[in-house]
Amino acid sequence: MDEYRAAFREPQGYLNFASFGPPSLAVQNAIGAAVSQAVLGGSSAVLHAADQRALAAIARLTGFPEQACTLATSTSAGLQQIAFGMPAGEVLVSGDEFPSNLYPWWRAQEAGLLSVRALERAEPECPLQVTPEVIAAALRPETVAVAISAVDFRTGYRADLAGLRQVIGDRLLVVDGIQGFGVLDQDWTHADALAVGGQKWLRAGWGTGFLALSPRGLDRIRPLLGSWTGVEEPSVYDGQEHAPLAGARSLSVTNLSPFSSAALGAALELLETVGVAAVQDRIEQSVKVLRAELQDLPLLSPEEPQQRAGILVVGVADAQQALAALAETGITATAHGHDRVRLSVHATTDPAVFPLVASILGR
Repeated sequence: MDEYRAAFREPQGYLNFASFGPPSLAVQNAIGAAVSQAVLGGSSAVLHAADQRALAAIARLTGFPEQACTLATSTSAGLQQIAFGMPAGEVLVSGDEFPSNLYPWWRAQEAGLLSVRALERAEPECPLQVTPEVIAAALRPETVAVAISAVDFRTGYRADLAGLRQVIGDRLLVVDGIQGFGVLDQDWTHADALAVGGQKWLRAGWGTGFLALSPRGLDRIRPLLGSWTGVEEPSVYDGQEHAPLAGARSLSVTNLSPFSSAALGAALELLETVGVAAVQDRIEQSVKVLRAELQDLPLLSPEEPQQRAGILVVGVADAQQALAALAETGITATAHGHDRVRLSVHATTDPAVFPLVASILGR
């Protein structure tokens, strides 16, 4: 863990990983090496070898077979592919989801491919927790899929993927994993479609990410937005439509940046040197210490460890004023709405800064 932490250079007061995770020196070096190859006119085979390296790491960390994984530029791009390939029927999603898990469904509905039903809050001031019980009560015969976030961006609530899998039965479970993948040691194969961007907790930088599909997902999700790199013999330019590739790579649209693939591969391989369980444990200990420092303030995130990840939300009188006061002392966080500040810690976060955070927010 000491060697892992030494690979990063973010400031001590950086508590904003739910927005962006500063990449490691390993990622920086991997991008630099890929750029150097490109400057020297490196062959496509050499440059895109990073794609396969990243996919191999994705398979190891997700538990999905490598053939069931494909690279994507972001969570949003991945979910767009899933939404437009969804079988006809109703998709159930929380109205409190991050927009990347709403717009794809709305756009697919506008195209006449499916219908969307948004779950609403029981209490106007409390973001909805998408529990198995909530989903079980909302299911209808026409529901073909449920779309959720592994970790809620507003509160840090951690979804019970195993419980959701059980209550929805044979329906598709679509998971936006960006706020949890890489820092939650859990079984991701409960998902039928897992979409993850690499710029936050994976700390791979922008333009990185992936999709992973279960056998059920591969069987039912069509590559309607797939393009020429998602078919057999893509370099045979015969003007004919080719058969889609087997597996998740049928969703591929074009060759992705080898710089992004190199960054993602380096980030995932660095994570593997310590393991997700060790990262999760370190984050959990930091969140516990931070909660103790903030105990006299309104905490809006789940208290139970099994229901949370690295996000802790604090109620304040004026979020922008609080954010500005934090920034003056070198602390980076996010304001949500007018009365909430979101803090998010990683395994590299130094708890020594927590008393200062508590003092500023307490004022």
